[in-house]
Amino acid sequence: MADFSIERSHLERGYPSVAGVDEVGRGALCGPVVAVAVVFPPSLISAEPPSWMRRVNDSKLLTPRRREELVLPILEKAVSVGVGWSISGEIDRLNIFQASHAAMRRAVLLLSPGPGMVLVDGLPLRACPFPQQALLQGDRRSSSIAAASILAKVLRDAFLRFCDPLFAGYGLAGHKGYGTAVHYRALDILGPCPFHRRSFQLQWPRTLFE
Repeated sequence: MADFSIERSHLERGYPSVAGVDEVGRGALCGPVVAVAVVFPPSLISAEPPSWMRRVNDSKLLTPRRREELVLPILEKAVSVGVGWSISGEIDRLNIFQASHAAMRRAVLLLSPGPGMVLVDGLPLRACPFPQQALLQGDRRSSSIAAASILAKVLRDAFLRFCDPLFAGYGLAGHKGYGTAVHYRALDILGPCPFHRRSFQLQWPRTLFE
């Protein structure tokens, strides 16, 4: 279960603030990668967590309703939030790994003031201008990373729901761009839309669900 123990250790070492950053959408066939960076105040990190904070965890472990319920308290208590995107064209040009890091780097750079320490989910963030600590399964260990993952997931899901009527027939509101049977069948019939990742075409077998 995520908590603030890692953040507290960095505050105790003299870092003035700690950010958590995470991204969502790496495995999707369609749509952007969305990254969010979050900084909570030291007073919240050092205190007994309020009831809502004890529900903050890896976004993949939460229901859509629970994620959406947590958005407002996260935004109310955060002292800074940054959002970064990498769209399909950039993903195809750079590759998904580099594009994900570009989105996370943009999110971190939008934090104001800049963080003293950055906690990154997964591998170290390339070209990060701030001290950082990479954490395997960080969204299950750090409440800051978990909060970032929740905001990123809710934002990306909302964006794909918005896109659904613009690209009718793909079912984007349901699968959010991931490789479901419905999505594969739509690709077979309609081909890709402008938001599909052309570099992911090997994951579009036409006969997979015949």
